[in-house]
Amino acid sequence: MLVKETKIHGVFEFLPEPFIDHRGSYVELFNQEEYVPYCKAPFVQDDMSISSRHVLRGLHGDADTWKLITCLHGHIYFVVLDKRENSPTKNIWQSFVLNEKNYRQVLVPPGCANGHLVMSERAIFHYKQSTYYSKNQFTVRWNDPQHGIWWPISSPILSRRDEVGYYVD
Repeated sequence: MLVKETKIHGVFEFLPEPFIDHRGSYVELFNQEEYVPYCKAPFVQDDMSISSRHVLRGLHGDADTWKLITCLHGHIYFVVLDKRENSPTKNIWQSFVLNEKNYRQVLVPPGCANGHLVMSERAIFHYKQSTYYSKNQFTVRWNDPQHGIWWPISSPILSRRDEVGYYVD
């Protein structure tokens, strides 16, 4: 597996090596030994969201959770924003293209927000988490001018939380 550093401190991009033949493809998505040098906590929960074209989910994060992100089906534009107080890359963002063909994964450390925009008709977004789900999260509005994040859309489909930039029950 190829591992690439990103411009955000502690965020890594993983490129698994698929086996492809006349039947299709096979790829190992997770092997604890491969990730131990990069992620300091074990994964305890797997989650996924299924969304249609132009749905934008995020930017969300918390102070405790590592996340390993994969797009199992479709095509997403994925963004990570560093919100850690003592990070050398605080308020830096980076985007990634994740899809069912490139097998890319992104490891997001605690304190970083992440969000994704569905670019295909439908996408399945999968993430492993190092903590169990909690509402103790922060939200950054997707188009907050303070961060200047470029998104390939001007009017995405949003939840109320993502529209206003804070958790709404």
